[in-house]
Amino acid sequence: MTETTKPKIIIVDENDKIIGYKNRGSLDENDIYRVSALWITNSNGQILLARRHHTKVKHPNMWGPAVAGTVEESESYEENIIKEMEEELGIKNMEIIIGPKVKIDNQYHHFGQWYTLVVDMELKQFKIQEDEVEEIKWFSPEEFKKQFQEHPEEFLPTMKKYFELFSPHN
Repeated sequence: MTETTKPKIIIVDENDKIIGYKNRGSLDENDIYRVSALWITNSNGQILLARRHHTKVKHPNMWGPAVAGTVEESESYEENIIKEMEEELGIKNMEIIIGPKVKIDNQYHHFGQWYTLVVDMELKQFKIQEDEVEEIKWFSPEEFKKQFQEHPEEFLPTMKKYFELFSPHN
């Protein structure tokens, strides 16, 4: 696909209302865009995280949500996360639950619509998209907290906030 045929990213205002569209890679520092993300746990309370591919422009090699994607023109948050689930992990036809929407204002500005999924699958059952994801791993809440405390540089800067959002008993 050429840059002109690729779907554009949705640009929104401070209230998450669509105000325009831009090509991927052409955002400026003030643009606010939309991201959908999936918090996957299993019945043992473990959290599935993905290590971003080392070639990613934003946060290469860092652990983050198992599935996430930038919402594109003509997509809803939900349509985007369903597409990303299938592309990144091979997950199809599973019922996701809508979660909180958060606004992130750090180096990047976006609204993140979260979804949750509880699934009992072994790592080998997932079909990872190798140009997006280096590896996936189940973390117990205790292991996540310990790893994050000892090596915060290995995680997305927002992971502590997300962990707290989904782990009210921590």
